[in-house]
Amino acid sequence: MILMKGKIYLIPTPLNEDAAITASLPQHVLHICQNIRYYIVENEKTARKFLKQVEVKYPQNQLVIYILDKHHQKDYSSFLKDAEEGNDMAVLSEAGCPGIADPGADIVQIAHRKQLKVVPLVGPSSITLSLMASGFNGQSFTFHGYLPIDKAARSKKIQELERLSEKLDQTQLFIETPFRNNSLMDDLLRTCKPGTRLSVSCDLTGETELIASQTIAQWKKEKPDLHKRPAIFLLYKGV
Repeated sequence: MILMKGKIYLIPTPLNEDAAITASLPQHVLHICQNIRYYIVENEKTARKFLKQVEVKYPQNQLVIYILDKHHQKDYSSFLKDAEEGNDMAVLSEAGCPGIADPGADIVQIAHRKQLKVVPLVGPSSITLSLMASGFNGQSFTFHGYLPIDKAARSKKIQELERLSEKLDQTQLFIETPFRNNSLMDDLLRTCKPGTRLSVSCDLTGETELIASQTIAQWKKEKPDLHKRPAIFLLYKGV
């Protein structure tokens, strides 16, 4: 008898803790969550909270949870043994979509090598949502992740992104650790040209959601407080 291998589901999670699970995720995604016992997650505490909210059918003490360590690269092959034995598994992002700016991509690479079926599911992505809401070029864009922490290096990088945006007519997206958002905003306002456009999406899908697209000159007149608020920044200097 040939043992059928399990599938690897990539399950997005709400971007904001205050967002309603049922409003953020389609019903078929919730149904898949409810019927899986084996999970690969970034944070066990928040993952268990999420699974309780979606009313997973297994008791918490029967769930099998593997932890991704985003700070230390290691071989995750053993995490997928349950799928190789015929059990469906799910990768849960901490917020947003697995494999997009999180270590879930490592699991997906291994799954492909093991010829396991990978199933991406629909859900919130701060990159996609912020680009949709920016009014900037959605045909050509690049996500850069985190910019340098050093202020001189960061200013140099911002100037580089501004030049690239103008040269390629391309939207440049990046993020920052929430407690450094205000510092990044200051550097953007100080470094970029007045006519360059900046879009900020903050607390996406939450009650305090902020989405605004303005020129640098306009932002200087009224700068928002982004301290400790999940945010994504988009820079655009179109032709």
